[in-house]
Amino acid sequence: MKIIIINGPNLNLLGKREPDVYGNTSFEDYFTTLKKQFPNLDLEYFQSNIEGELIGKIQEKGFDYDGIILNAGAYTHTSIGIGDAIKAIASPVLEVHISNTFSREAFRHQSYISPNAAGVVLGFGLKSYALALAYFSDKY
Repeated sequence: MKIIIINGPNLNLLGKREPDVYGNTSFEDYFTTLKKQFPNLDLEYFQSNIEGELIGKIQEKGFDYDGIILNAGAYTHTSIGIGDAIKAIASPVLEVHISNTFSREAFRHQSYISPNAAGVVLGFGLKSYALALAYFSDKY
C-alpha cells in the first residue's frame, strides 16, 4: 500500500517554528518514526511552500497511490485550486493539521480541503499523522 504525506507551506520549519503550537520535532525526524510504526505501508514524503507544486504532486500521485495525507498548511484556508485538485483525483485524501484549527484565529476555521477529503484529523500534534496512517493501515 502506497501512501504519500504532502505538507504545505512553513511545515519545513517544524521543530523551529512556534514550538508551543507545533512542537520541537522536525518532520523529517518524525517521518522516520512513522516509517517504523507503519512498516506495512510504503510511505513517501513531499513538502513545498509553493501552491502549484502541491497541486502538481496531488495530481501526480492521485491516481496511482492508495492514499494521500495532506497538511496544506495555510493553503487549507485559501486555495480553491488545491480543493479542486483533490476533487479531481481517485486516491482518498485525509486532511491533517497539527493544531486544532478551530481553537485558533477565525480565518483558520474555513477549509477548502475538507469538502473533498475522506476525513479530517486535527489537534493531536504530530500524532495527527499517525492517526491518519492508522486509517489506511486498518482500512486495508
